[in-house]
Amino acid sequence: MAKQQSITSLPRSPDDDRRRRMIRYSLTMGIRFVCVVLCVWARGWWLVLCAAGAICLPYFAVVLANVSWSAPSTVQRPGTVVPLFRPGTGSAGSEGSASSESPEAERST
Repeated sequence: MAKQQSITSLPRSPDDDRRRRMIRYSLTMGIRFVCVVLCVWARGWWLVLCAAGAICLPYFAVVLANVSWSAPSTVQRPGTVVPLFRPGTGSAGSEGSASSESPEAERST
């Protein structure tokens, strides 16, 4: 019998995950906006720093928004895979459950 999953081992809901990614992206792009505005008044090395932030932050915003910050899920994956077709045996699944009738013959009855 399969182990029942705990509510704490389930992944985040898609809506919650999307909201967190949008917050991260918006925060990073807000910092980029500040860098663009500061490029008008900054001089010397500050100008280079603000320009680098304005140019590089869009890339980092996308990368940071798509990174999963949560701990890896403890959801267990299935250990064995039952093939749908075993070459050489002519049967699907386990040998004891194979039916000699085709699916079309079962539908017509």
